[in-house]
Amino acid sequence: MQRKPRAGGQRNRARVLEVALRLFVERGPDVPFTEIAKEAGVGVGTVYRHFPAREALIEGAYRSELDAVCAAAGELLEEMPPGDAVRAWMDRFVDYMATKIGLTEANRAVVAAGGNPFAQSRERLDGVIGELLSAAVAAGVTRPEVDADDVLVSLSGIAMVAGAIEEREQVGRVLDLLYQGLLTRP
Repeated sequence: MQRKPRAGGQRNRARVLEVALRLFVERGPDVPFTEIAKEAGVGVGTVYRHFPAREALIEGAYRSELDAVCAAAGELLEEMPPGDAVRAWMDRFVDYMATKIGLTEANRAVVAAGGNPFAQSRERLDGVIGELLSAAVAAGVTRPEVDADDVLVSLSGIAMVAGAIEEREQVGRVLDLLYQGLLTRP
């Protein structure tokens, strides 16, 4: 029987992933483990214990961000009305995509080593968008015929261009246009 990880070990792993994600986006995939460990406040042995290979750390960092954007949907639905949760999640998704784009070089290293950091990403994101849309449909806010994958493709396109847009206000306006297209007609 496998034992459950200690709370301290889980916190250390989460901190390593948070720091690694930021450093990989800022500086690329070759950030030394010693720098990641120092900034995370752990020993380098802790980094290697959780992630014995650089590719495992890169993939773990990407997946932690995917987990966070997926978890945000449920959190937003608990905090606000469904329609507001859909719109707020759109902003969170653009932030996730900016991180994903920032990890392009790092993720290439994972793929070159035979990994697939994107396995099940689209399915998970479609499921999360479907959950948000279902809640909004039940509340009478969005149209029931809207397909979750169509929303994902639209958001992805906006996010890809958003990397080139320096004004966050414009991104917000474009997301508002997409959101308006989801709403029920009076």
